[in-house]
Amino acid sequence: MTAPLELGDAHRLARALRDEVSRVFIGQAQVVDETLCALFAGGHVLLEGVPGLGKTLLVKALAKAFDGSFSRIQFTPDLMPADVTGHTLYDARSGQFLTRRGPVFANLLLADEINRAPAKTQAALLEVMQEGQVTLDGKAESLPPPFLVLATQNPIEQEGTYALPEAQLDRFLLKVLIDYPAHADERALVAWATGGRVGDRLEVDAVRTVANTGQLLAMQQLAASLPVDDAVLDYAVRLARSTRDWPGIAIGSGPRGAIALVRAARGRALLAGHNYVLPDDIKAVAPAALRHRVMRSPEAEIEGLEVGALLDDLLARVDAPRS
Repeated sequence: MTAPLELGDAHRLARALRDEVSRVFIGQAQVVDETLCALFAGGHVLLEGVPGLGKTLLVKALAKAFDGSFSRIQFTPDLMPADVTGHTLYDARSGQFLTRRGPVFANLLLADEINRAPAKTQAALLEVMQEGQVTLDGKAESLPPPFLVLATQNPIEQEGTYALPEAQLDRFLLKVLIDYPAHADERALVAWATGGRVGDRLEVDAVRTVANTGQLLAMQQLAASLPVDDAVLDYAVRLARSTRDWPGIAIGSGPRGAIALVRAARGRALLAGHNYVLPDDIKAVAPAALRHRVMRSPEAEIEGLEVGALLDDLLARVDAPRS
């Protein structure tokens, strides 16, 4: 059983986790915050960015900061579902079938370039994400909590990729965009990465372990129980519903979008030190919670309007409740 945790202690641990990850993942404060929001909410993240921006480093640093196990899968066109979940094999010496667990049995899983694997393998991982368990040789095995998948995809290189269907995209709580760092941040990153290090392996030695998995589970439980006023809940629903008939959006968010808004906002409230969810928490997580749940209209594509710009306009026009 998870030991209880006071709300003030949870706020301090959340900030400590952010500070430790930021020691090595430099210049991407919003990416760190949104990833932590998803972690506290118990949801998965689709991370989109070009190669070389530190996605693996982010997951390794986060795993070390809370003493979690880390695993990585490089998705390729020939990757099979058993390579993700595990399989059983016959051992000639013992005359028995042995079970080999796949890399999904970890607290943090980096699914690198998930769109390079065929649909059958993508579905195997996404089913594990949804159910929280793996079936091997007819036996269901639960994954060790907490369990968070960070799946990455390259937004530029599309050759040899398999786009994630909308129904599968909807299983990610947030879609986080990672961009190039600012000049000062990139300079600090280069200085850190080249300071007496041999080779280009970026280690997380500077990251301290400030929480254990039991404390993180308690933080998730606290986040899930943070109060949400009816007006704030209604605001989340109105945002999701507004995407369904907004100019420039052909397909809007379903009810899962509003659910994701409230869940992620609770994680954000915990990180921000709030005792309850504010309208600003909903508004802050809305782009990441909705951008993969809507589709531009052909007219918006022709005009060059991006989903982010359409959502920014929606957030500016849909009235938030006043405190």
